[in-house]
Amino acid sequence: MGQLEGKTSVVTGGSTGIGLATAVRLADEGSYVFVMGRRAAELEAAVKTIGEDRATGVVGDVGKPEDLDRLYAAVRAHGQGLDVLVANAAVSAFVTLEQTTEEHFDHTFGVNTRGVLFTVQKALPLLSDGASVILTGSTAADRGMEAFGAYAASKAALRSFARTWSNELKGRGIRVNVLSPGWIDTPGGTAVNGGEEAMPAIRDHAAATVPKGRMGESEEAAAAIAFLASEQSSYVVGANLYVDGGANQV
Repeated sequence: MGQLEGKTSVVTGGSTGIGLATAVRLADEGSYVFVMGRRAAELEAAVKTIGEDRATGVVGDVGKPEDLDRLYAAVRAHGQGLDVLVANAAVSAFVTLEQTTEEHFDHTFGVNTRGVLFTVQKALPLLSDGASVILTGSTAADRGMEAFGAYAASKAALRSFARTWSNELKGRGIRVNVLSPGWIDTPGGTAVNGGEEAMPAIRDHAAATVPKGRMGESEEAAAAIAFLASEQSSYVVGANLYVDGGANQV
């Protein structure tokens, strides 16, 4: 029997990468999973990967409140409440301070920060007492990487949200934590870093600078999220768990 047997979970940004690996891991632990993604074809493929008897896909953008309403209407119709919420959906792009436009800033914060806030807020009526909320942050929030300012700031806000919401929701026993991945080999990361042709250099850089000696895998981030989702982490509240191979730690 899995650690989440009989539970219900939501994973946003669950079509690929860390989100998909997380949805698969939560389902393997016994949870029924609702997965939200923007692209219908990728979402359909994701549900098949997770298992059509273990997951429901909802096409939508967390930056649009009406799409979140449709997601939670589907969860409500399932009739089992909500035990695990993984707010994972995000966008990113390399844009310097000089290059930053209002459109770029608004889109980045609209999905990564505003979208997370309303993903969690709109879930509150469904969340079970003792539920676990996990926000996907990023080590970029700590590193000051050039041309990643808006993205890093949008993720840094999630660390603050987790602290505040942990206090606000403690009366219901709801735990809020952040998962901050470092160099994780994902399709989204490949696209941001210049495509597959650029990845050998990125992997070499990770091998040279990350104490673990390599990039991480989506399944490694998903394992950490499963820990935060389960009672194995019952005394972990308001924390920021790094999954970065030690890059920001040693």
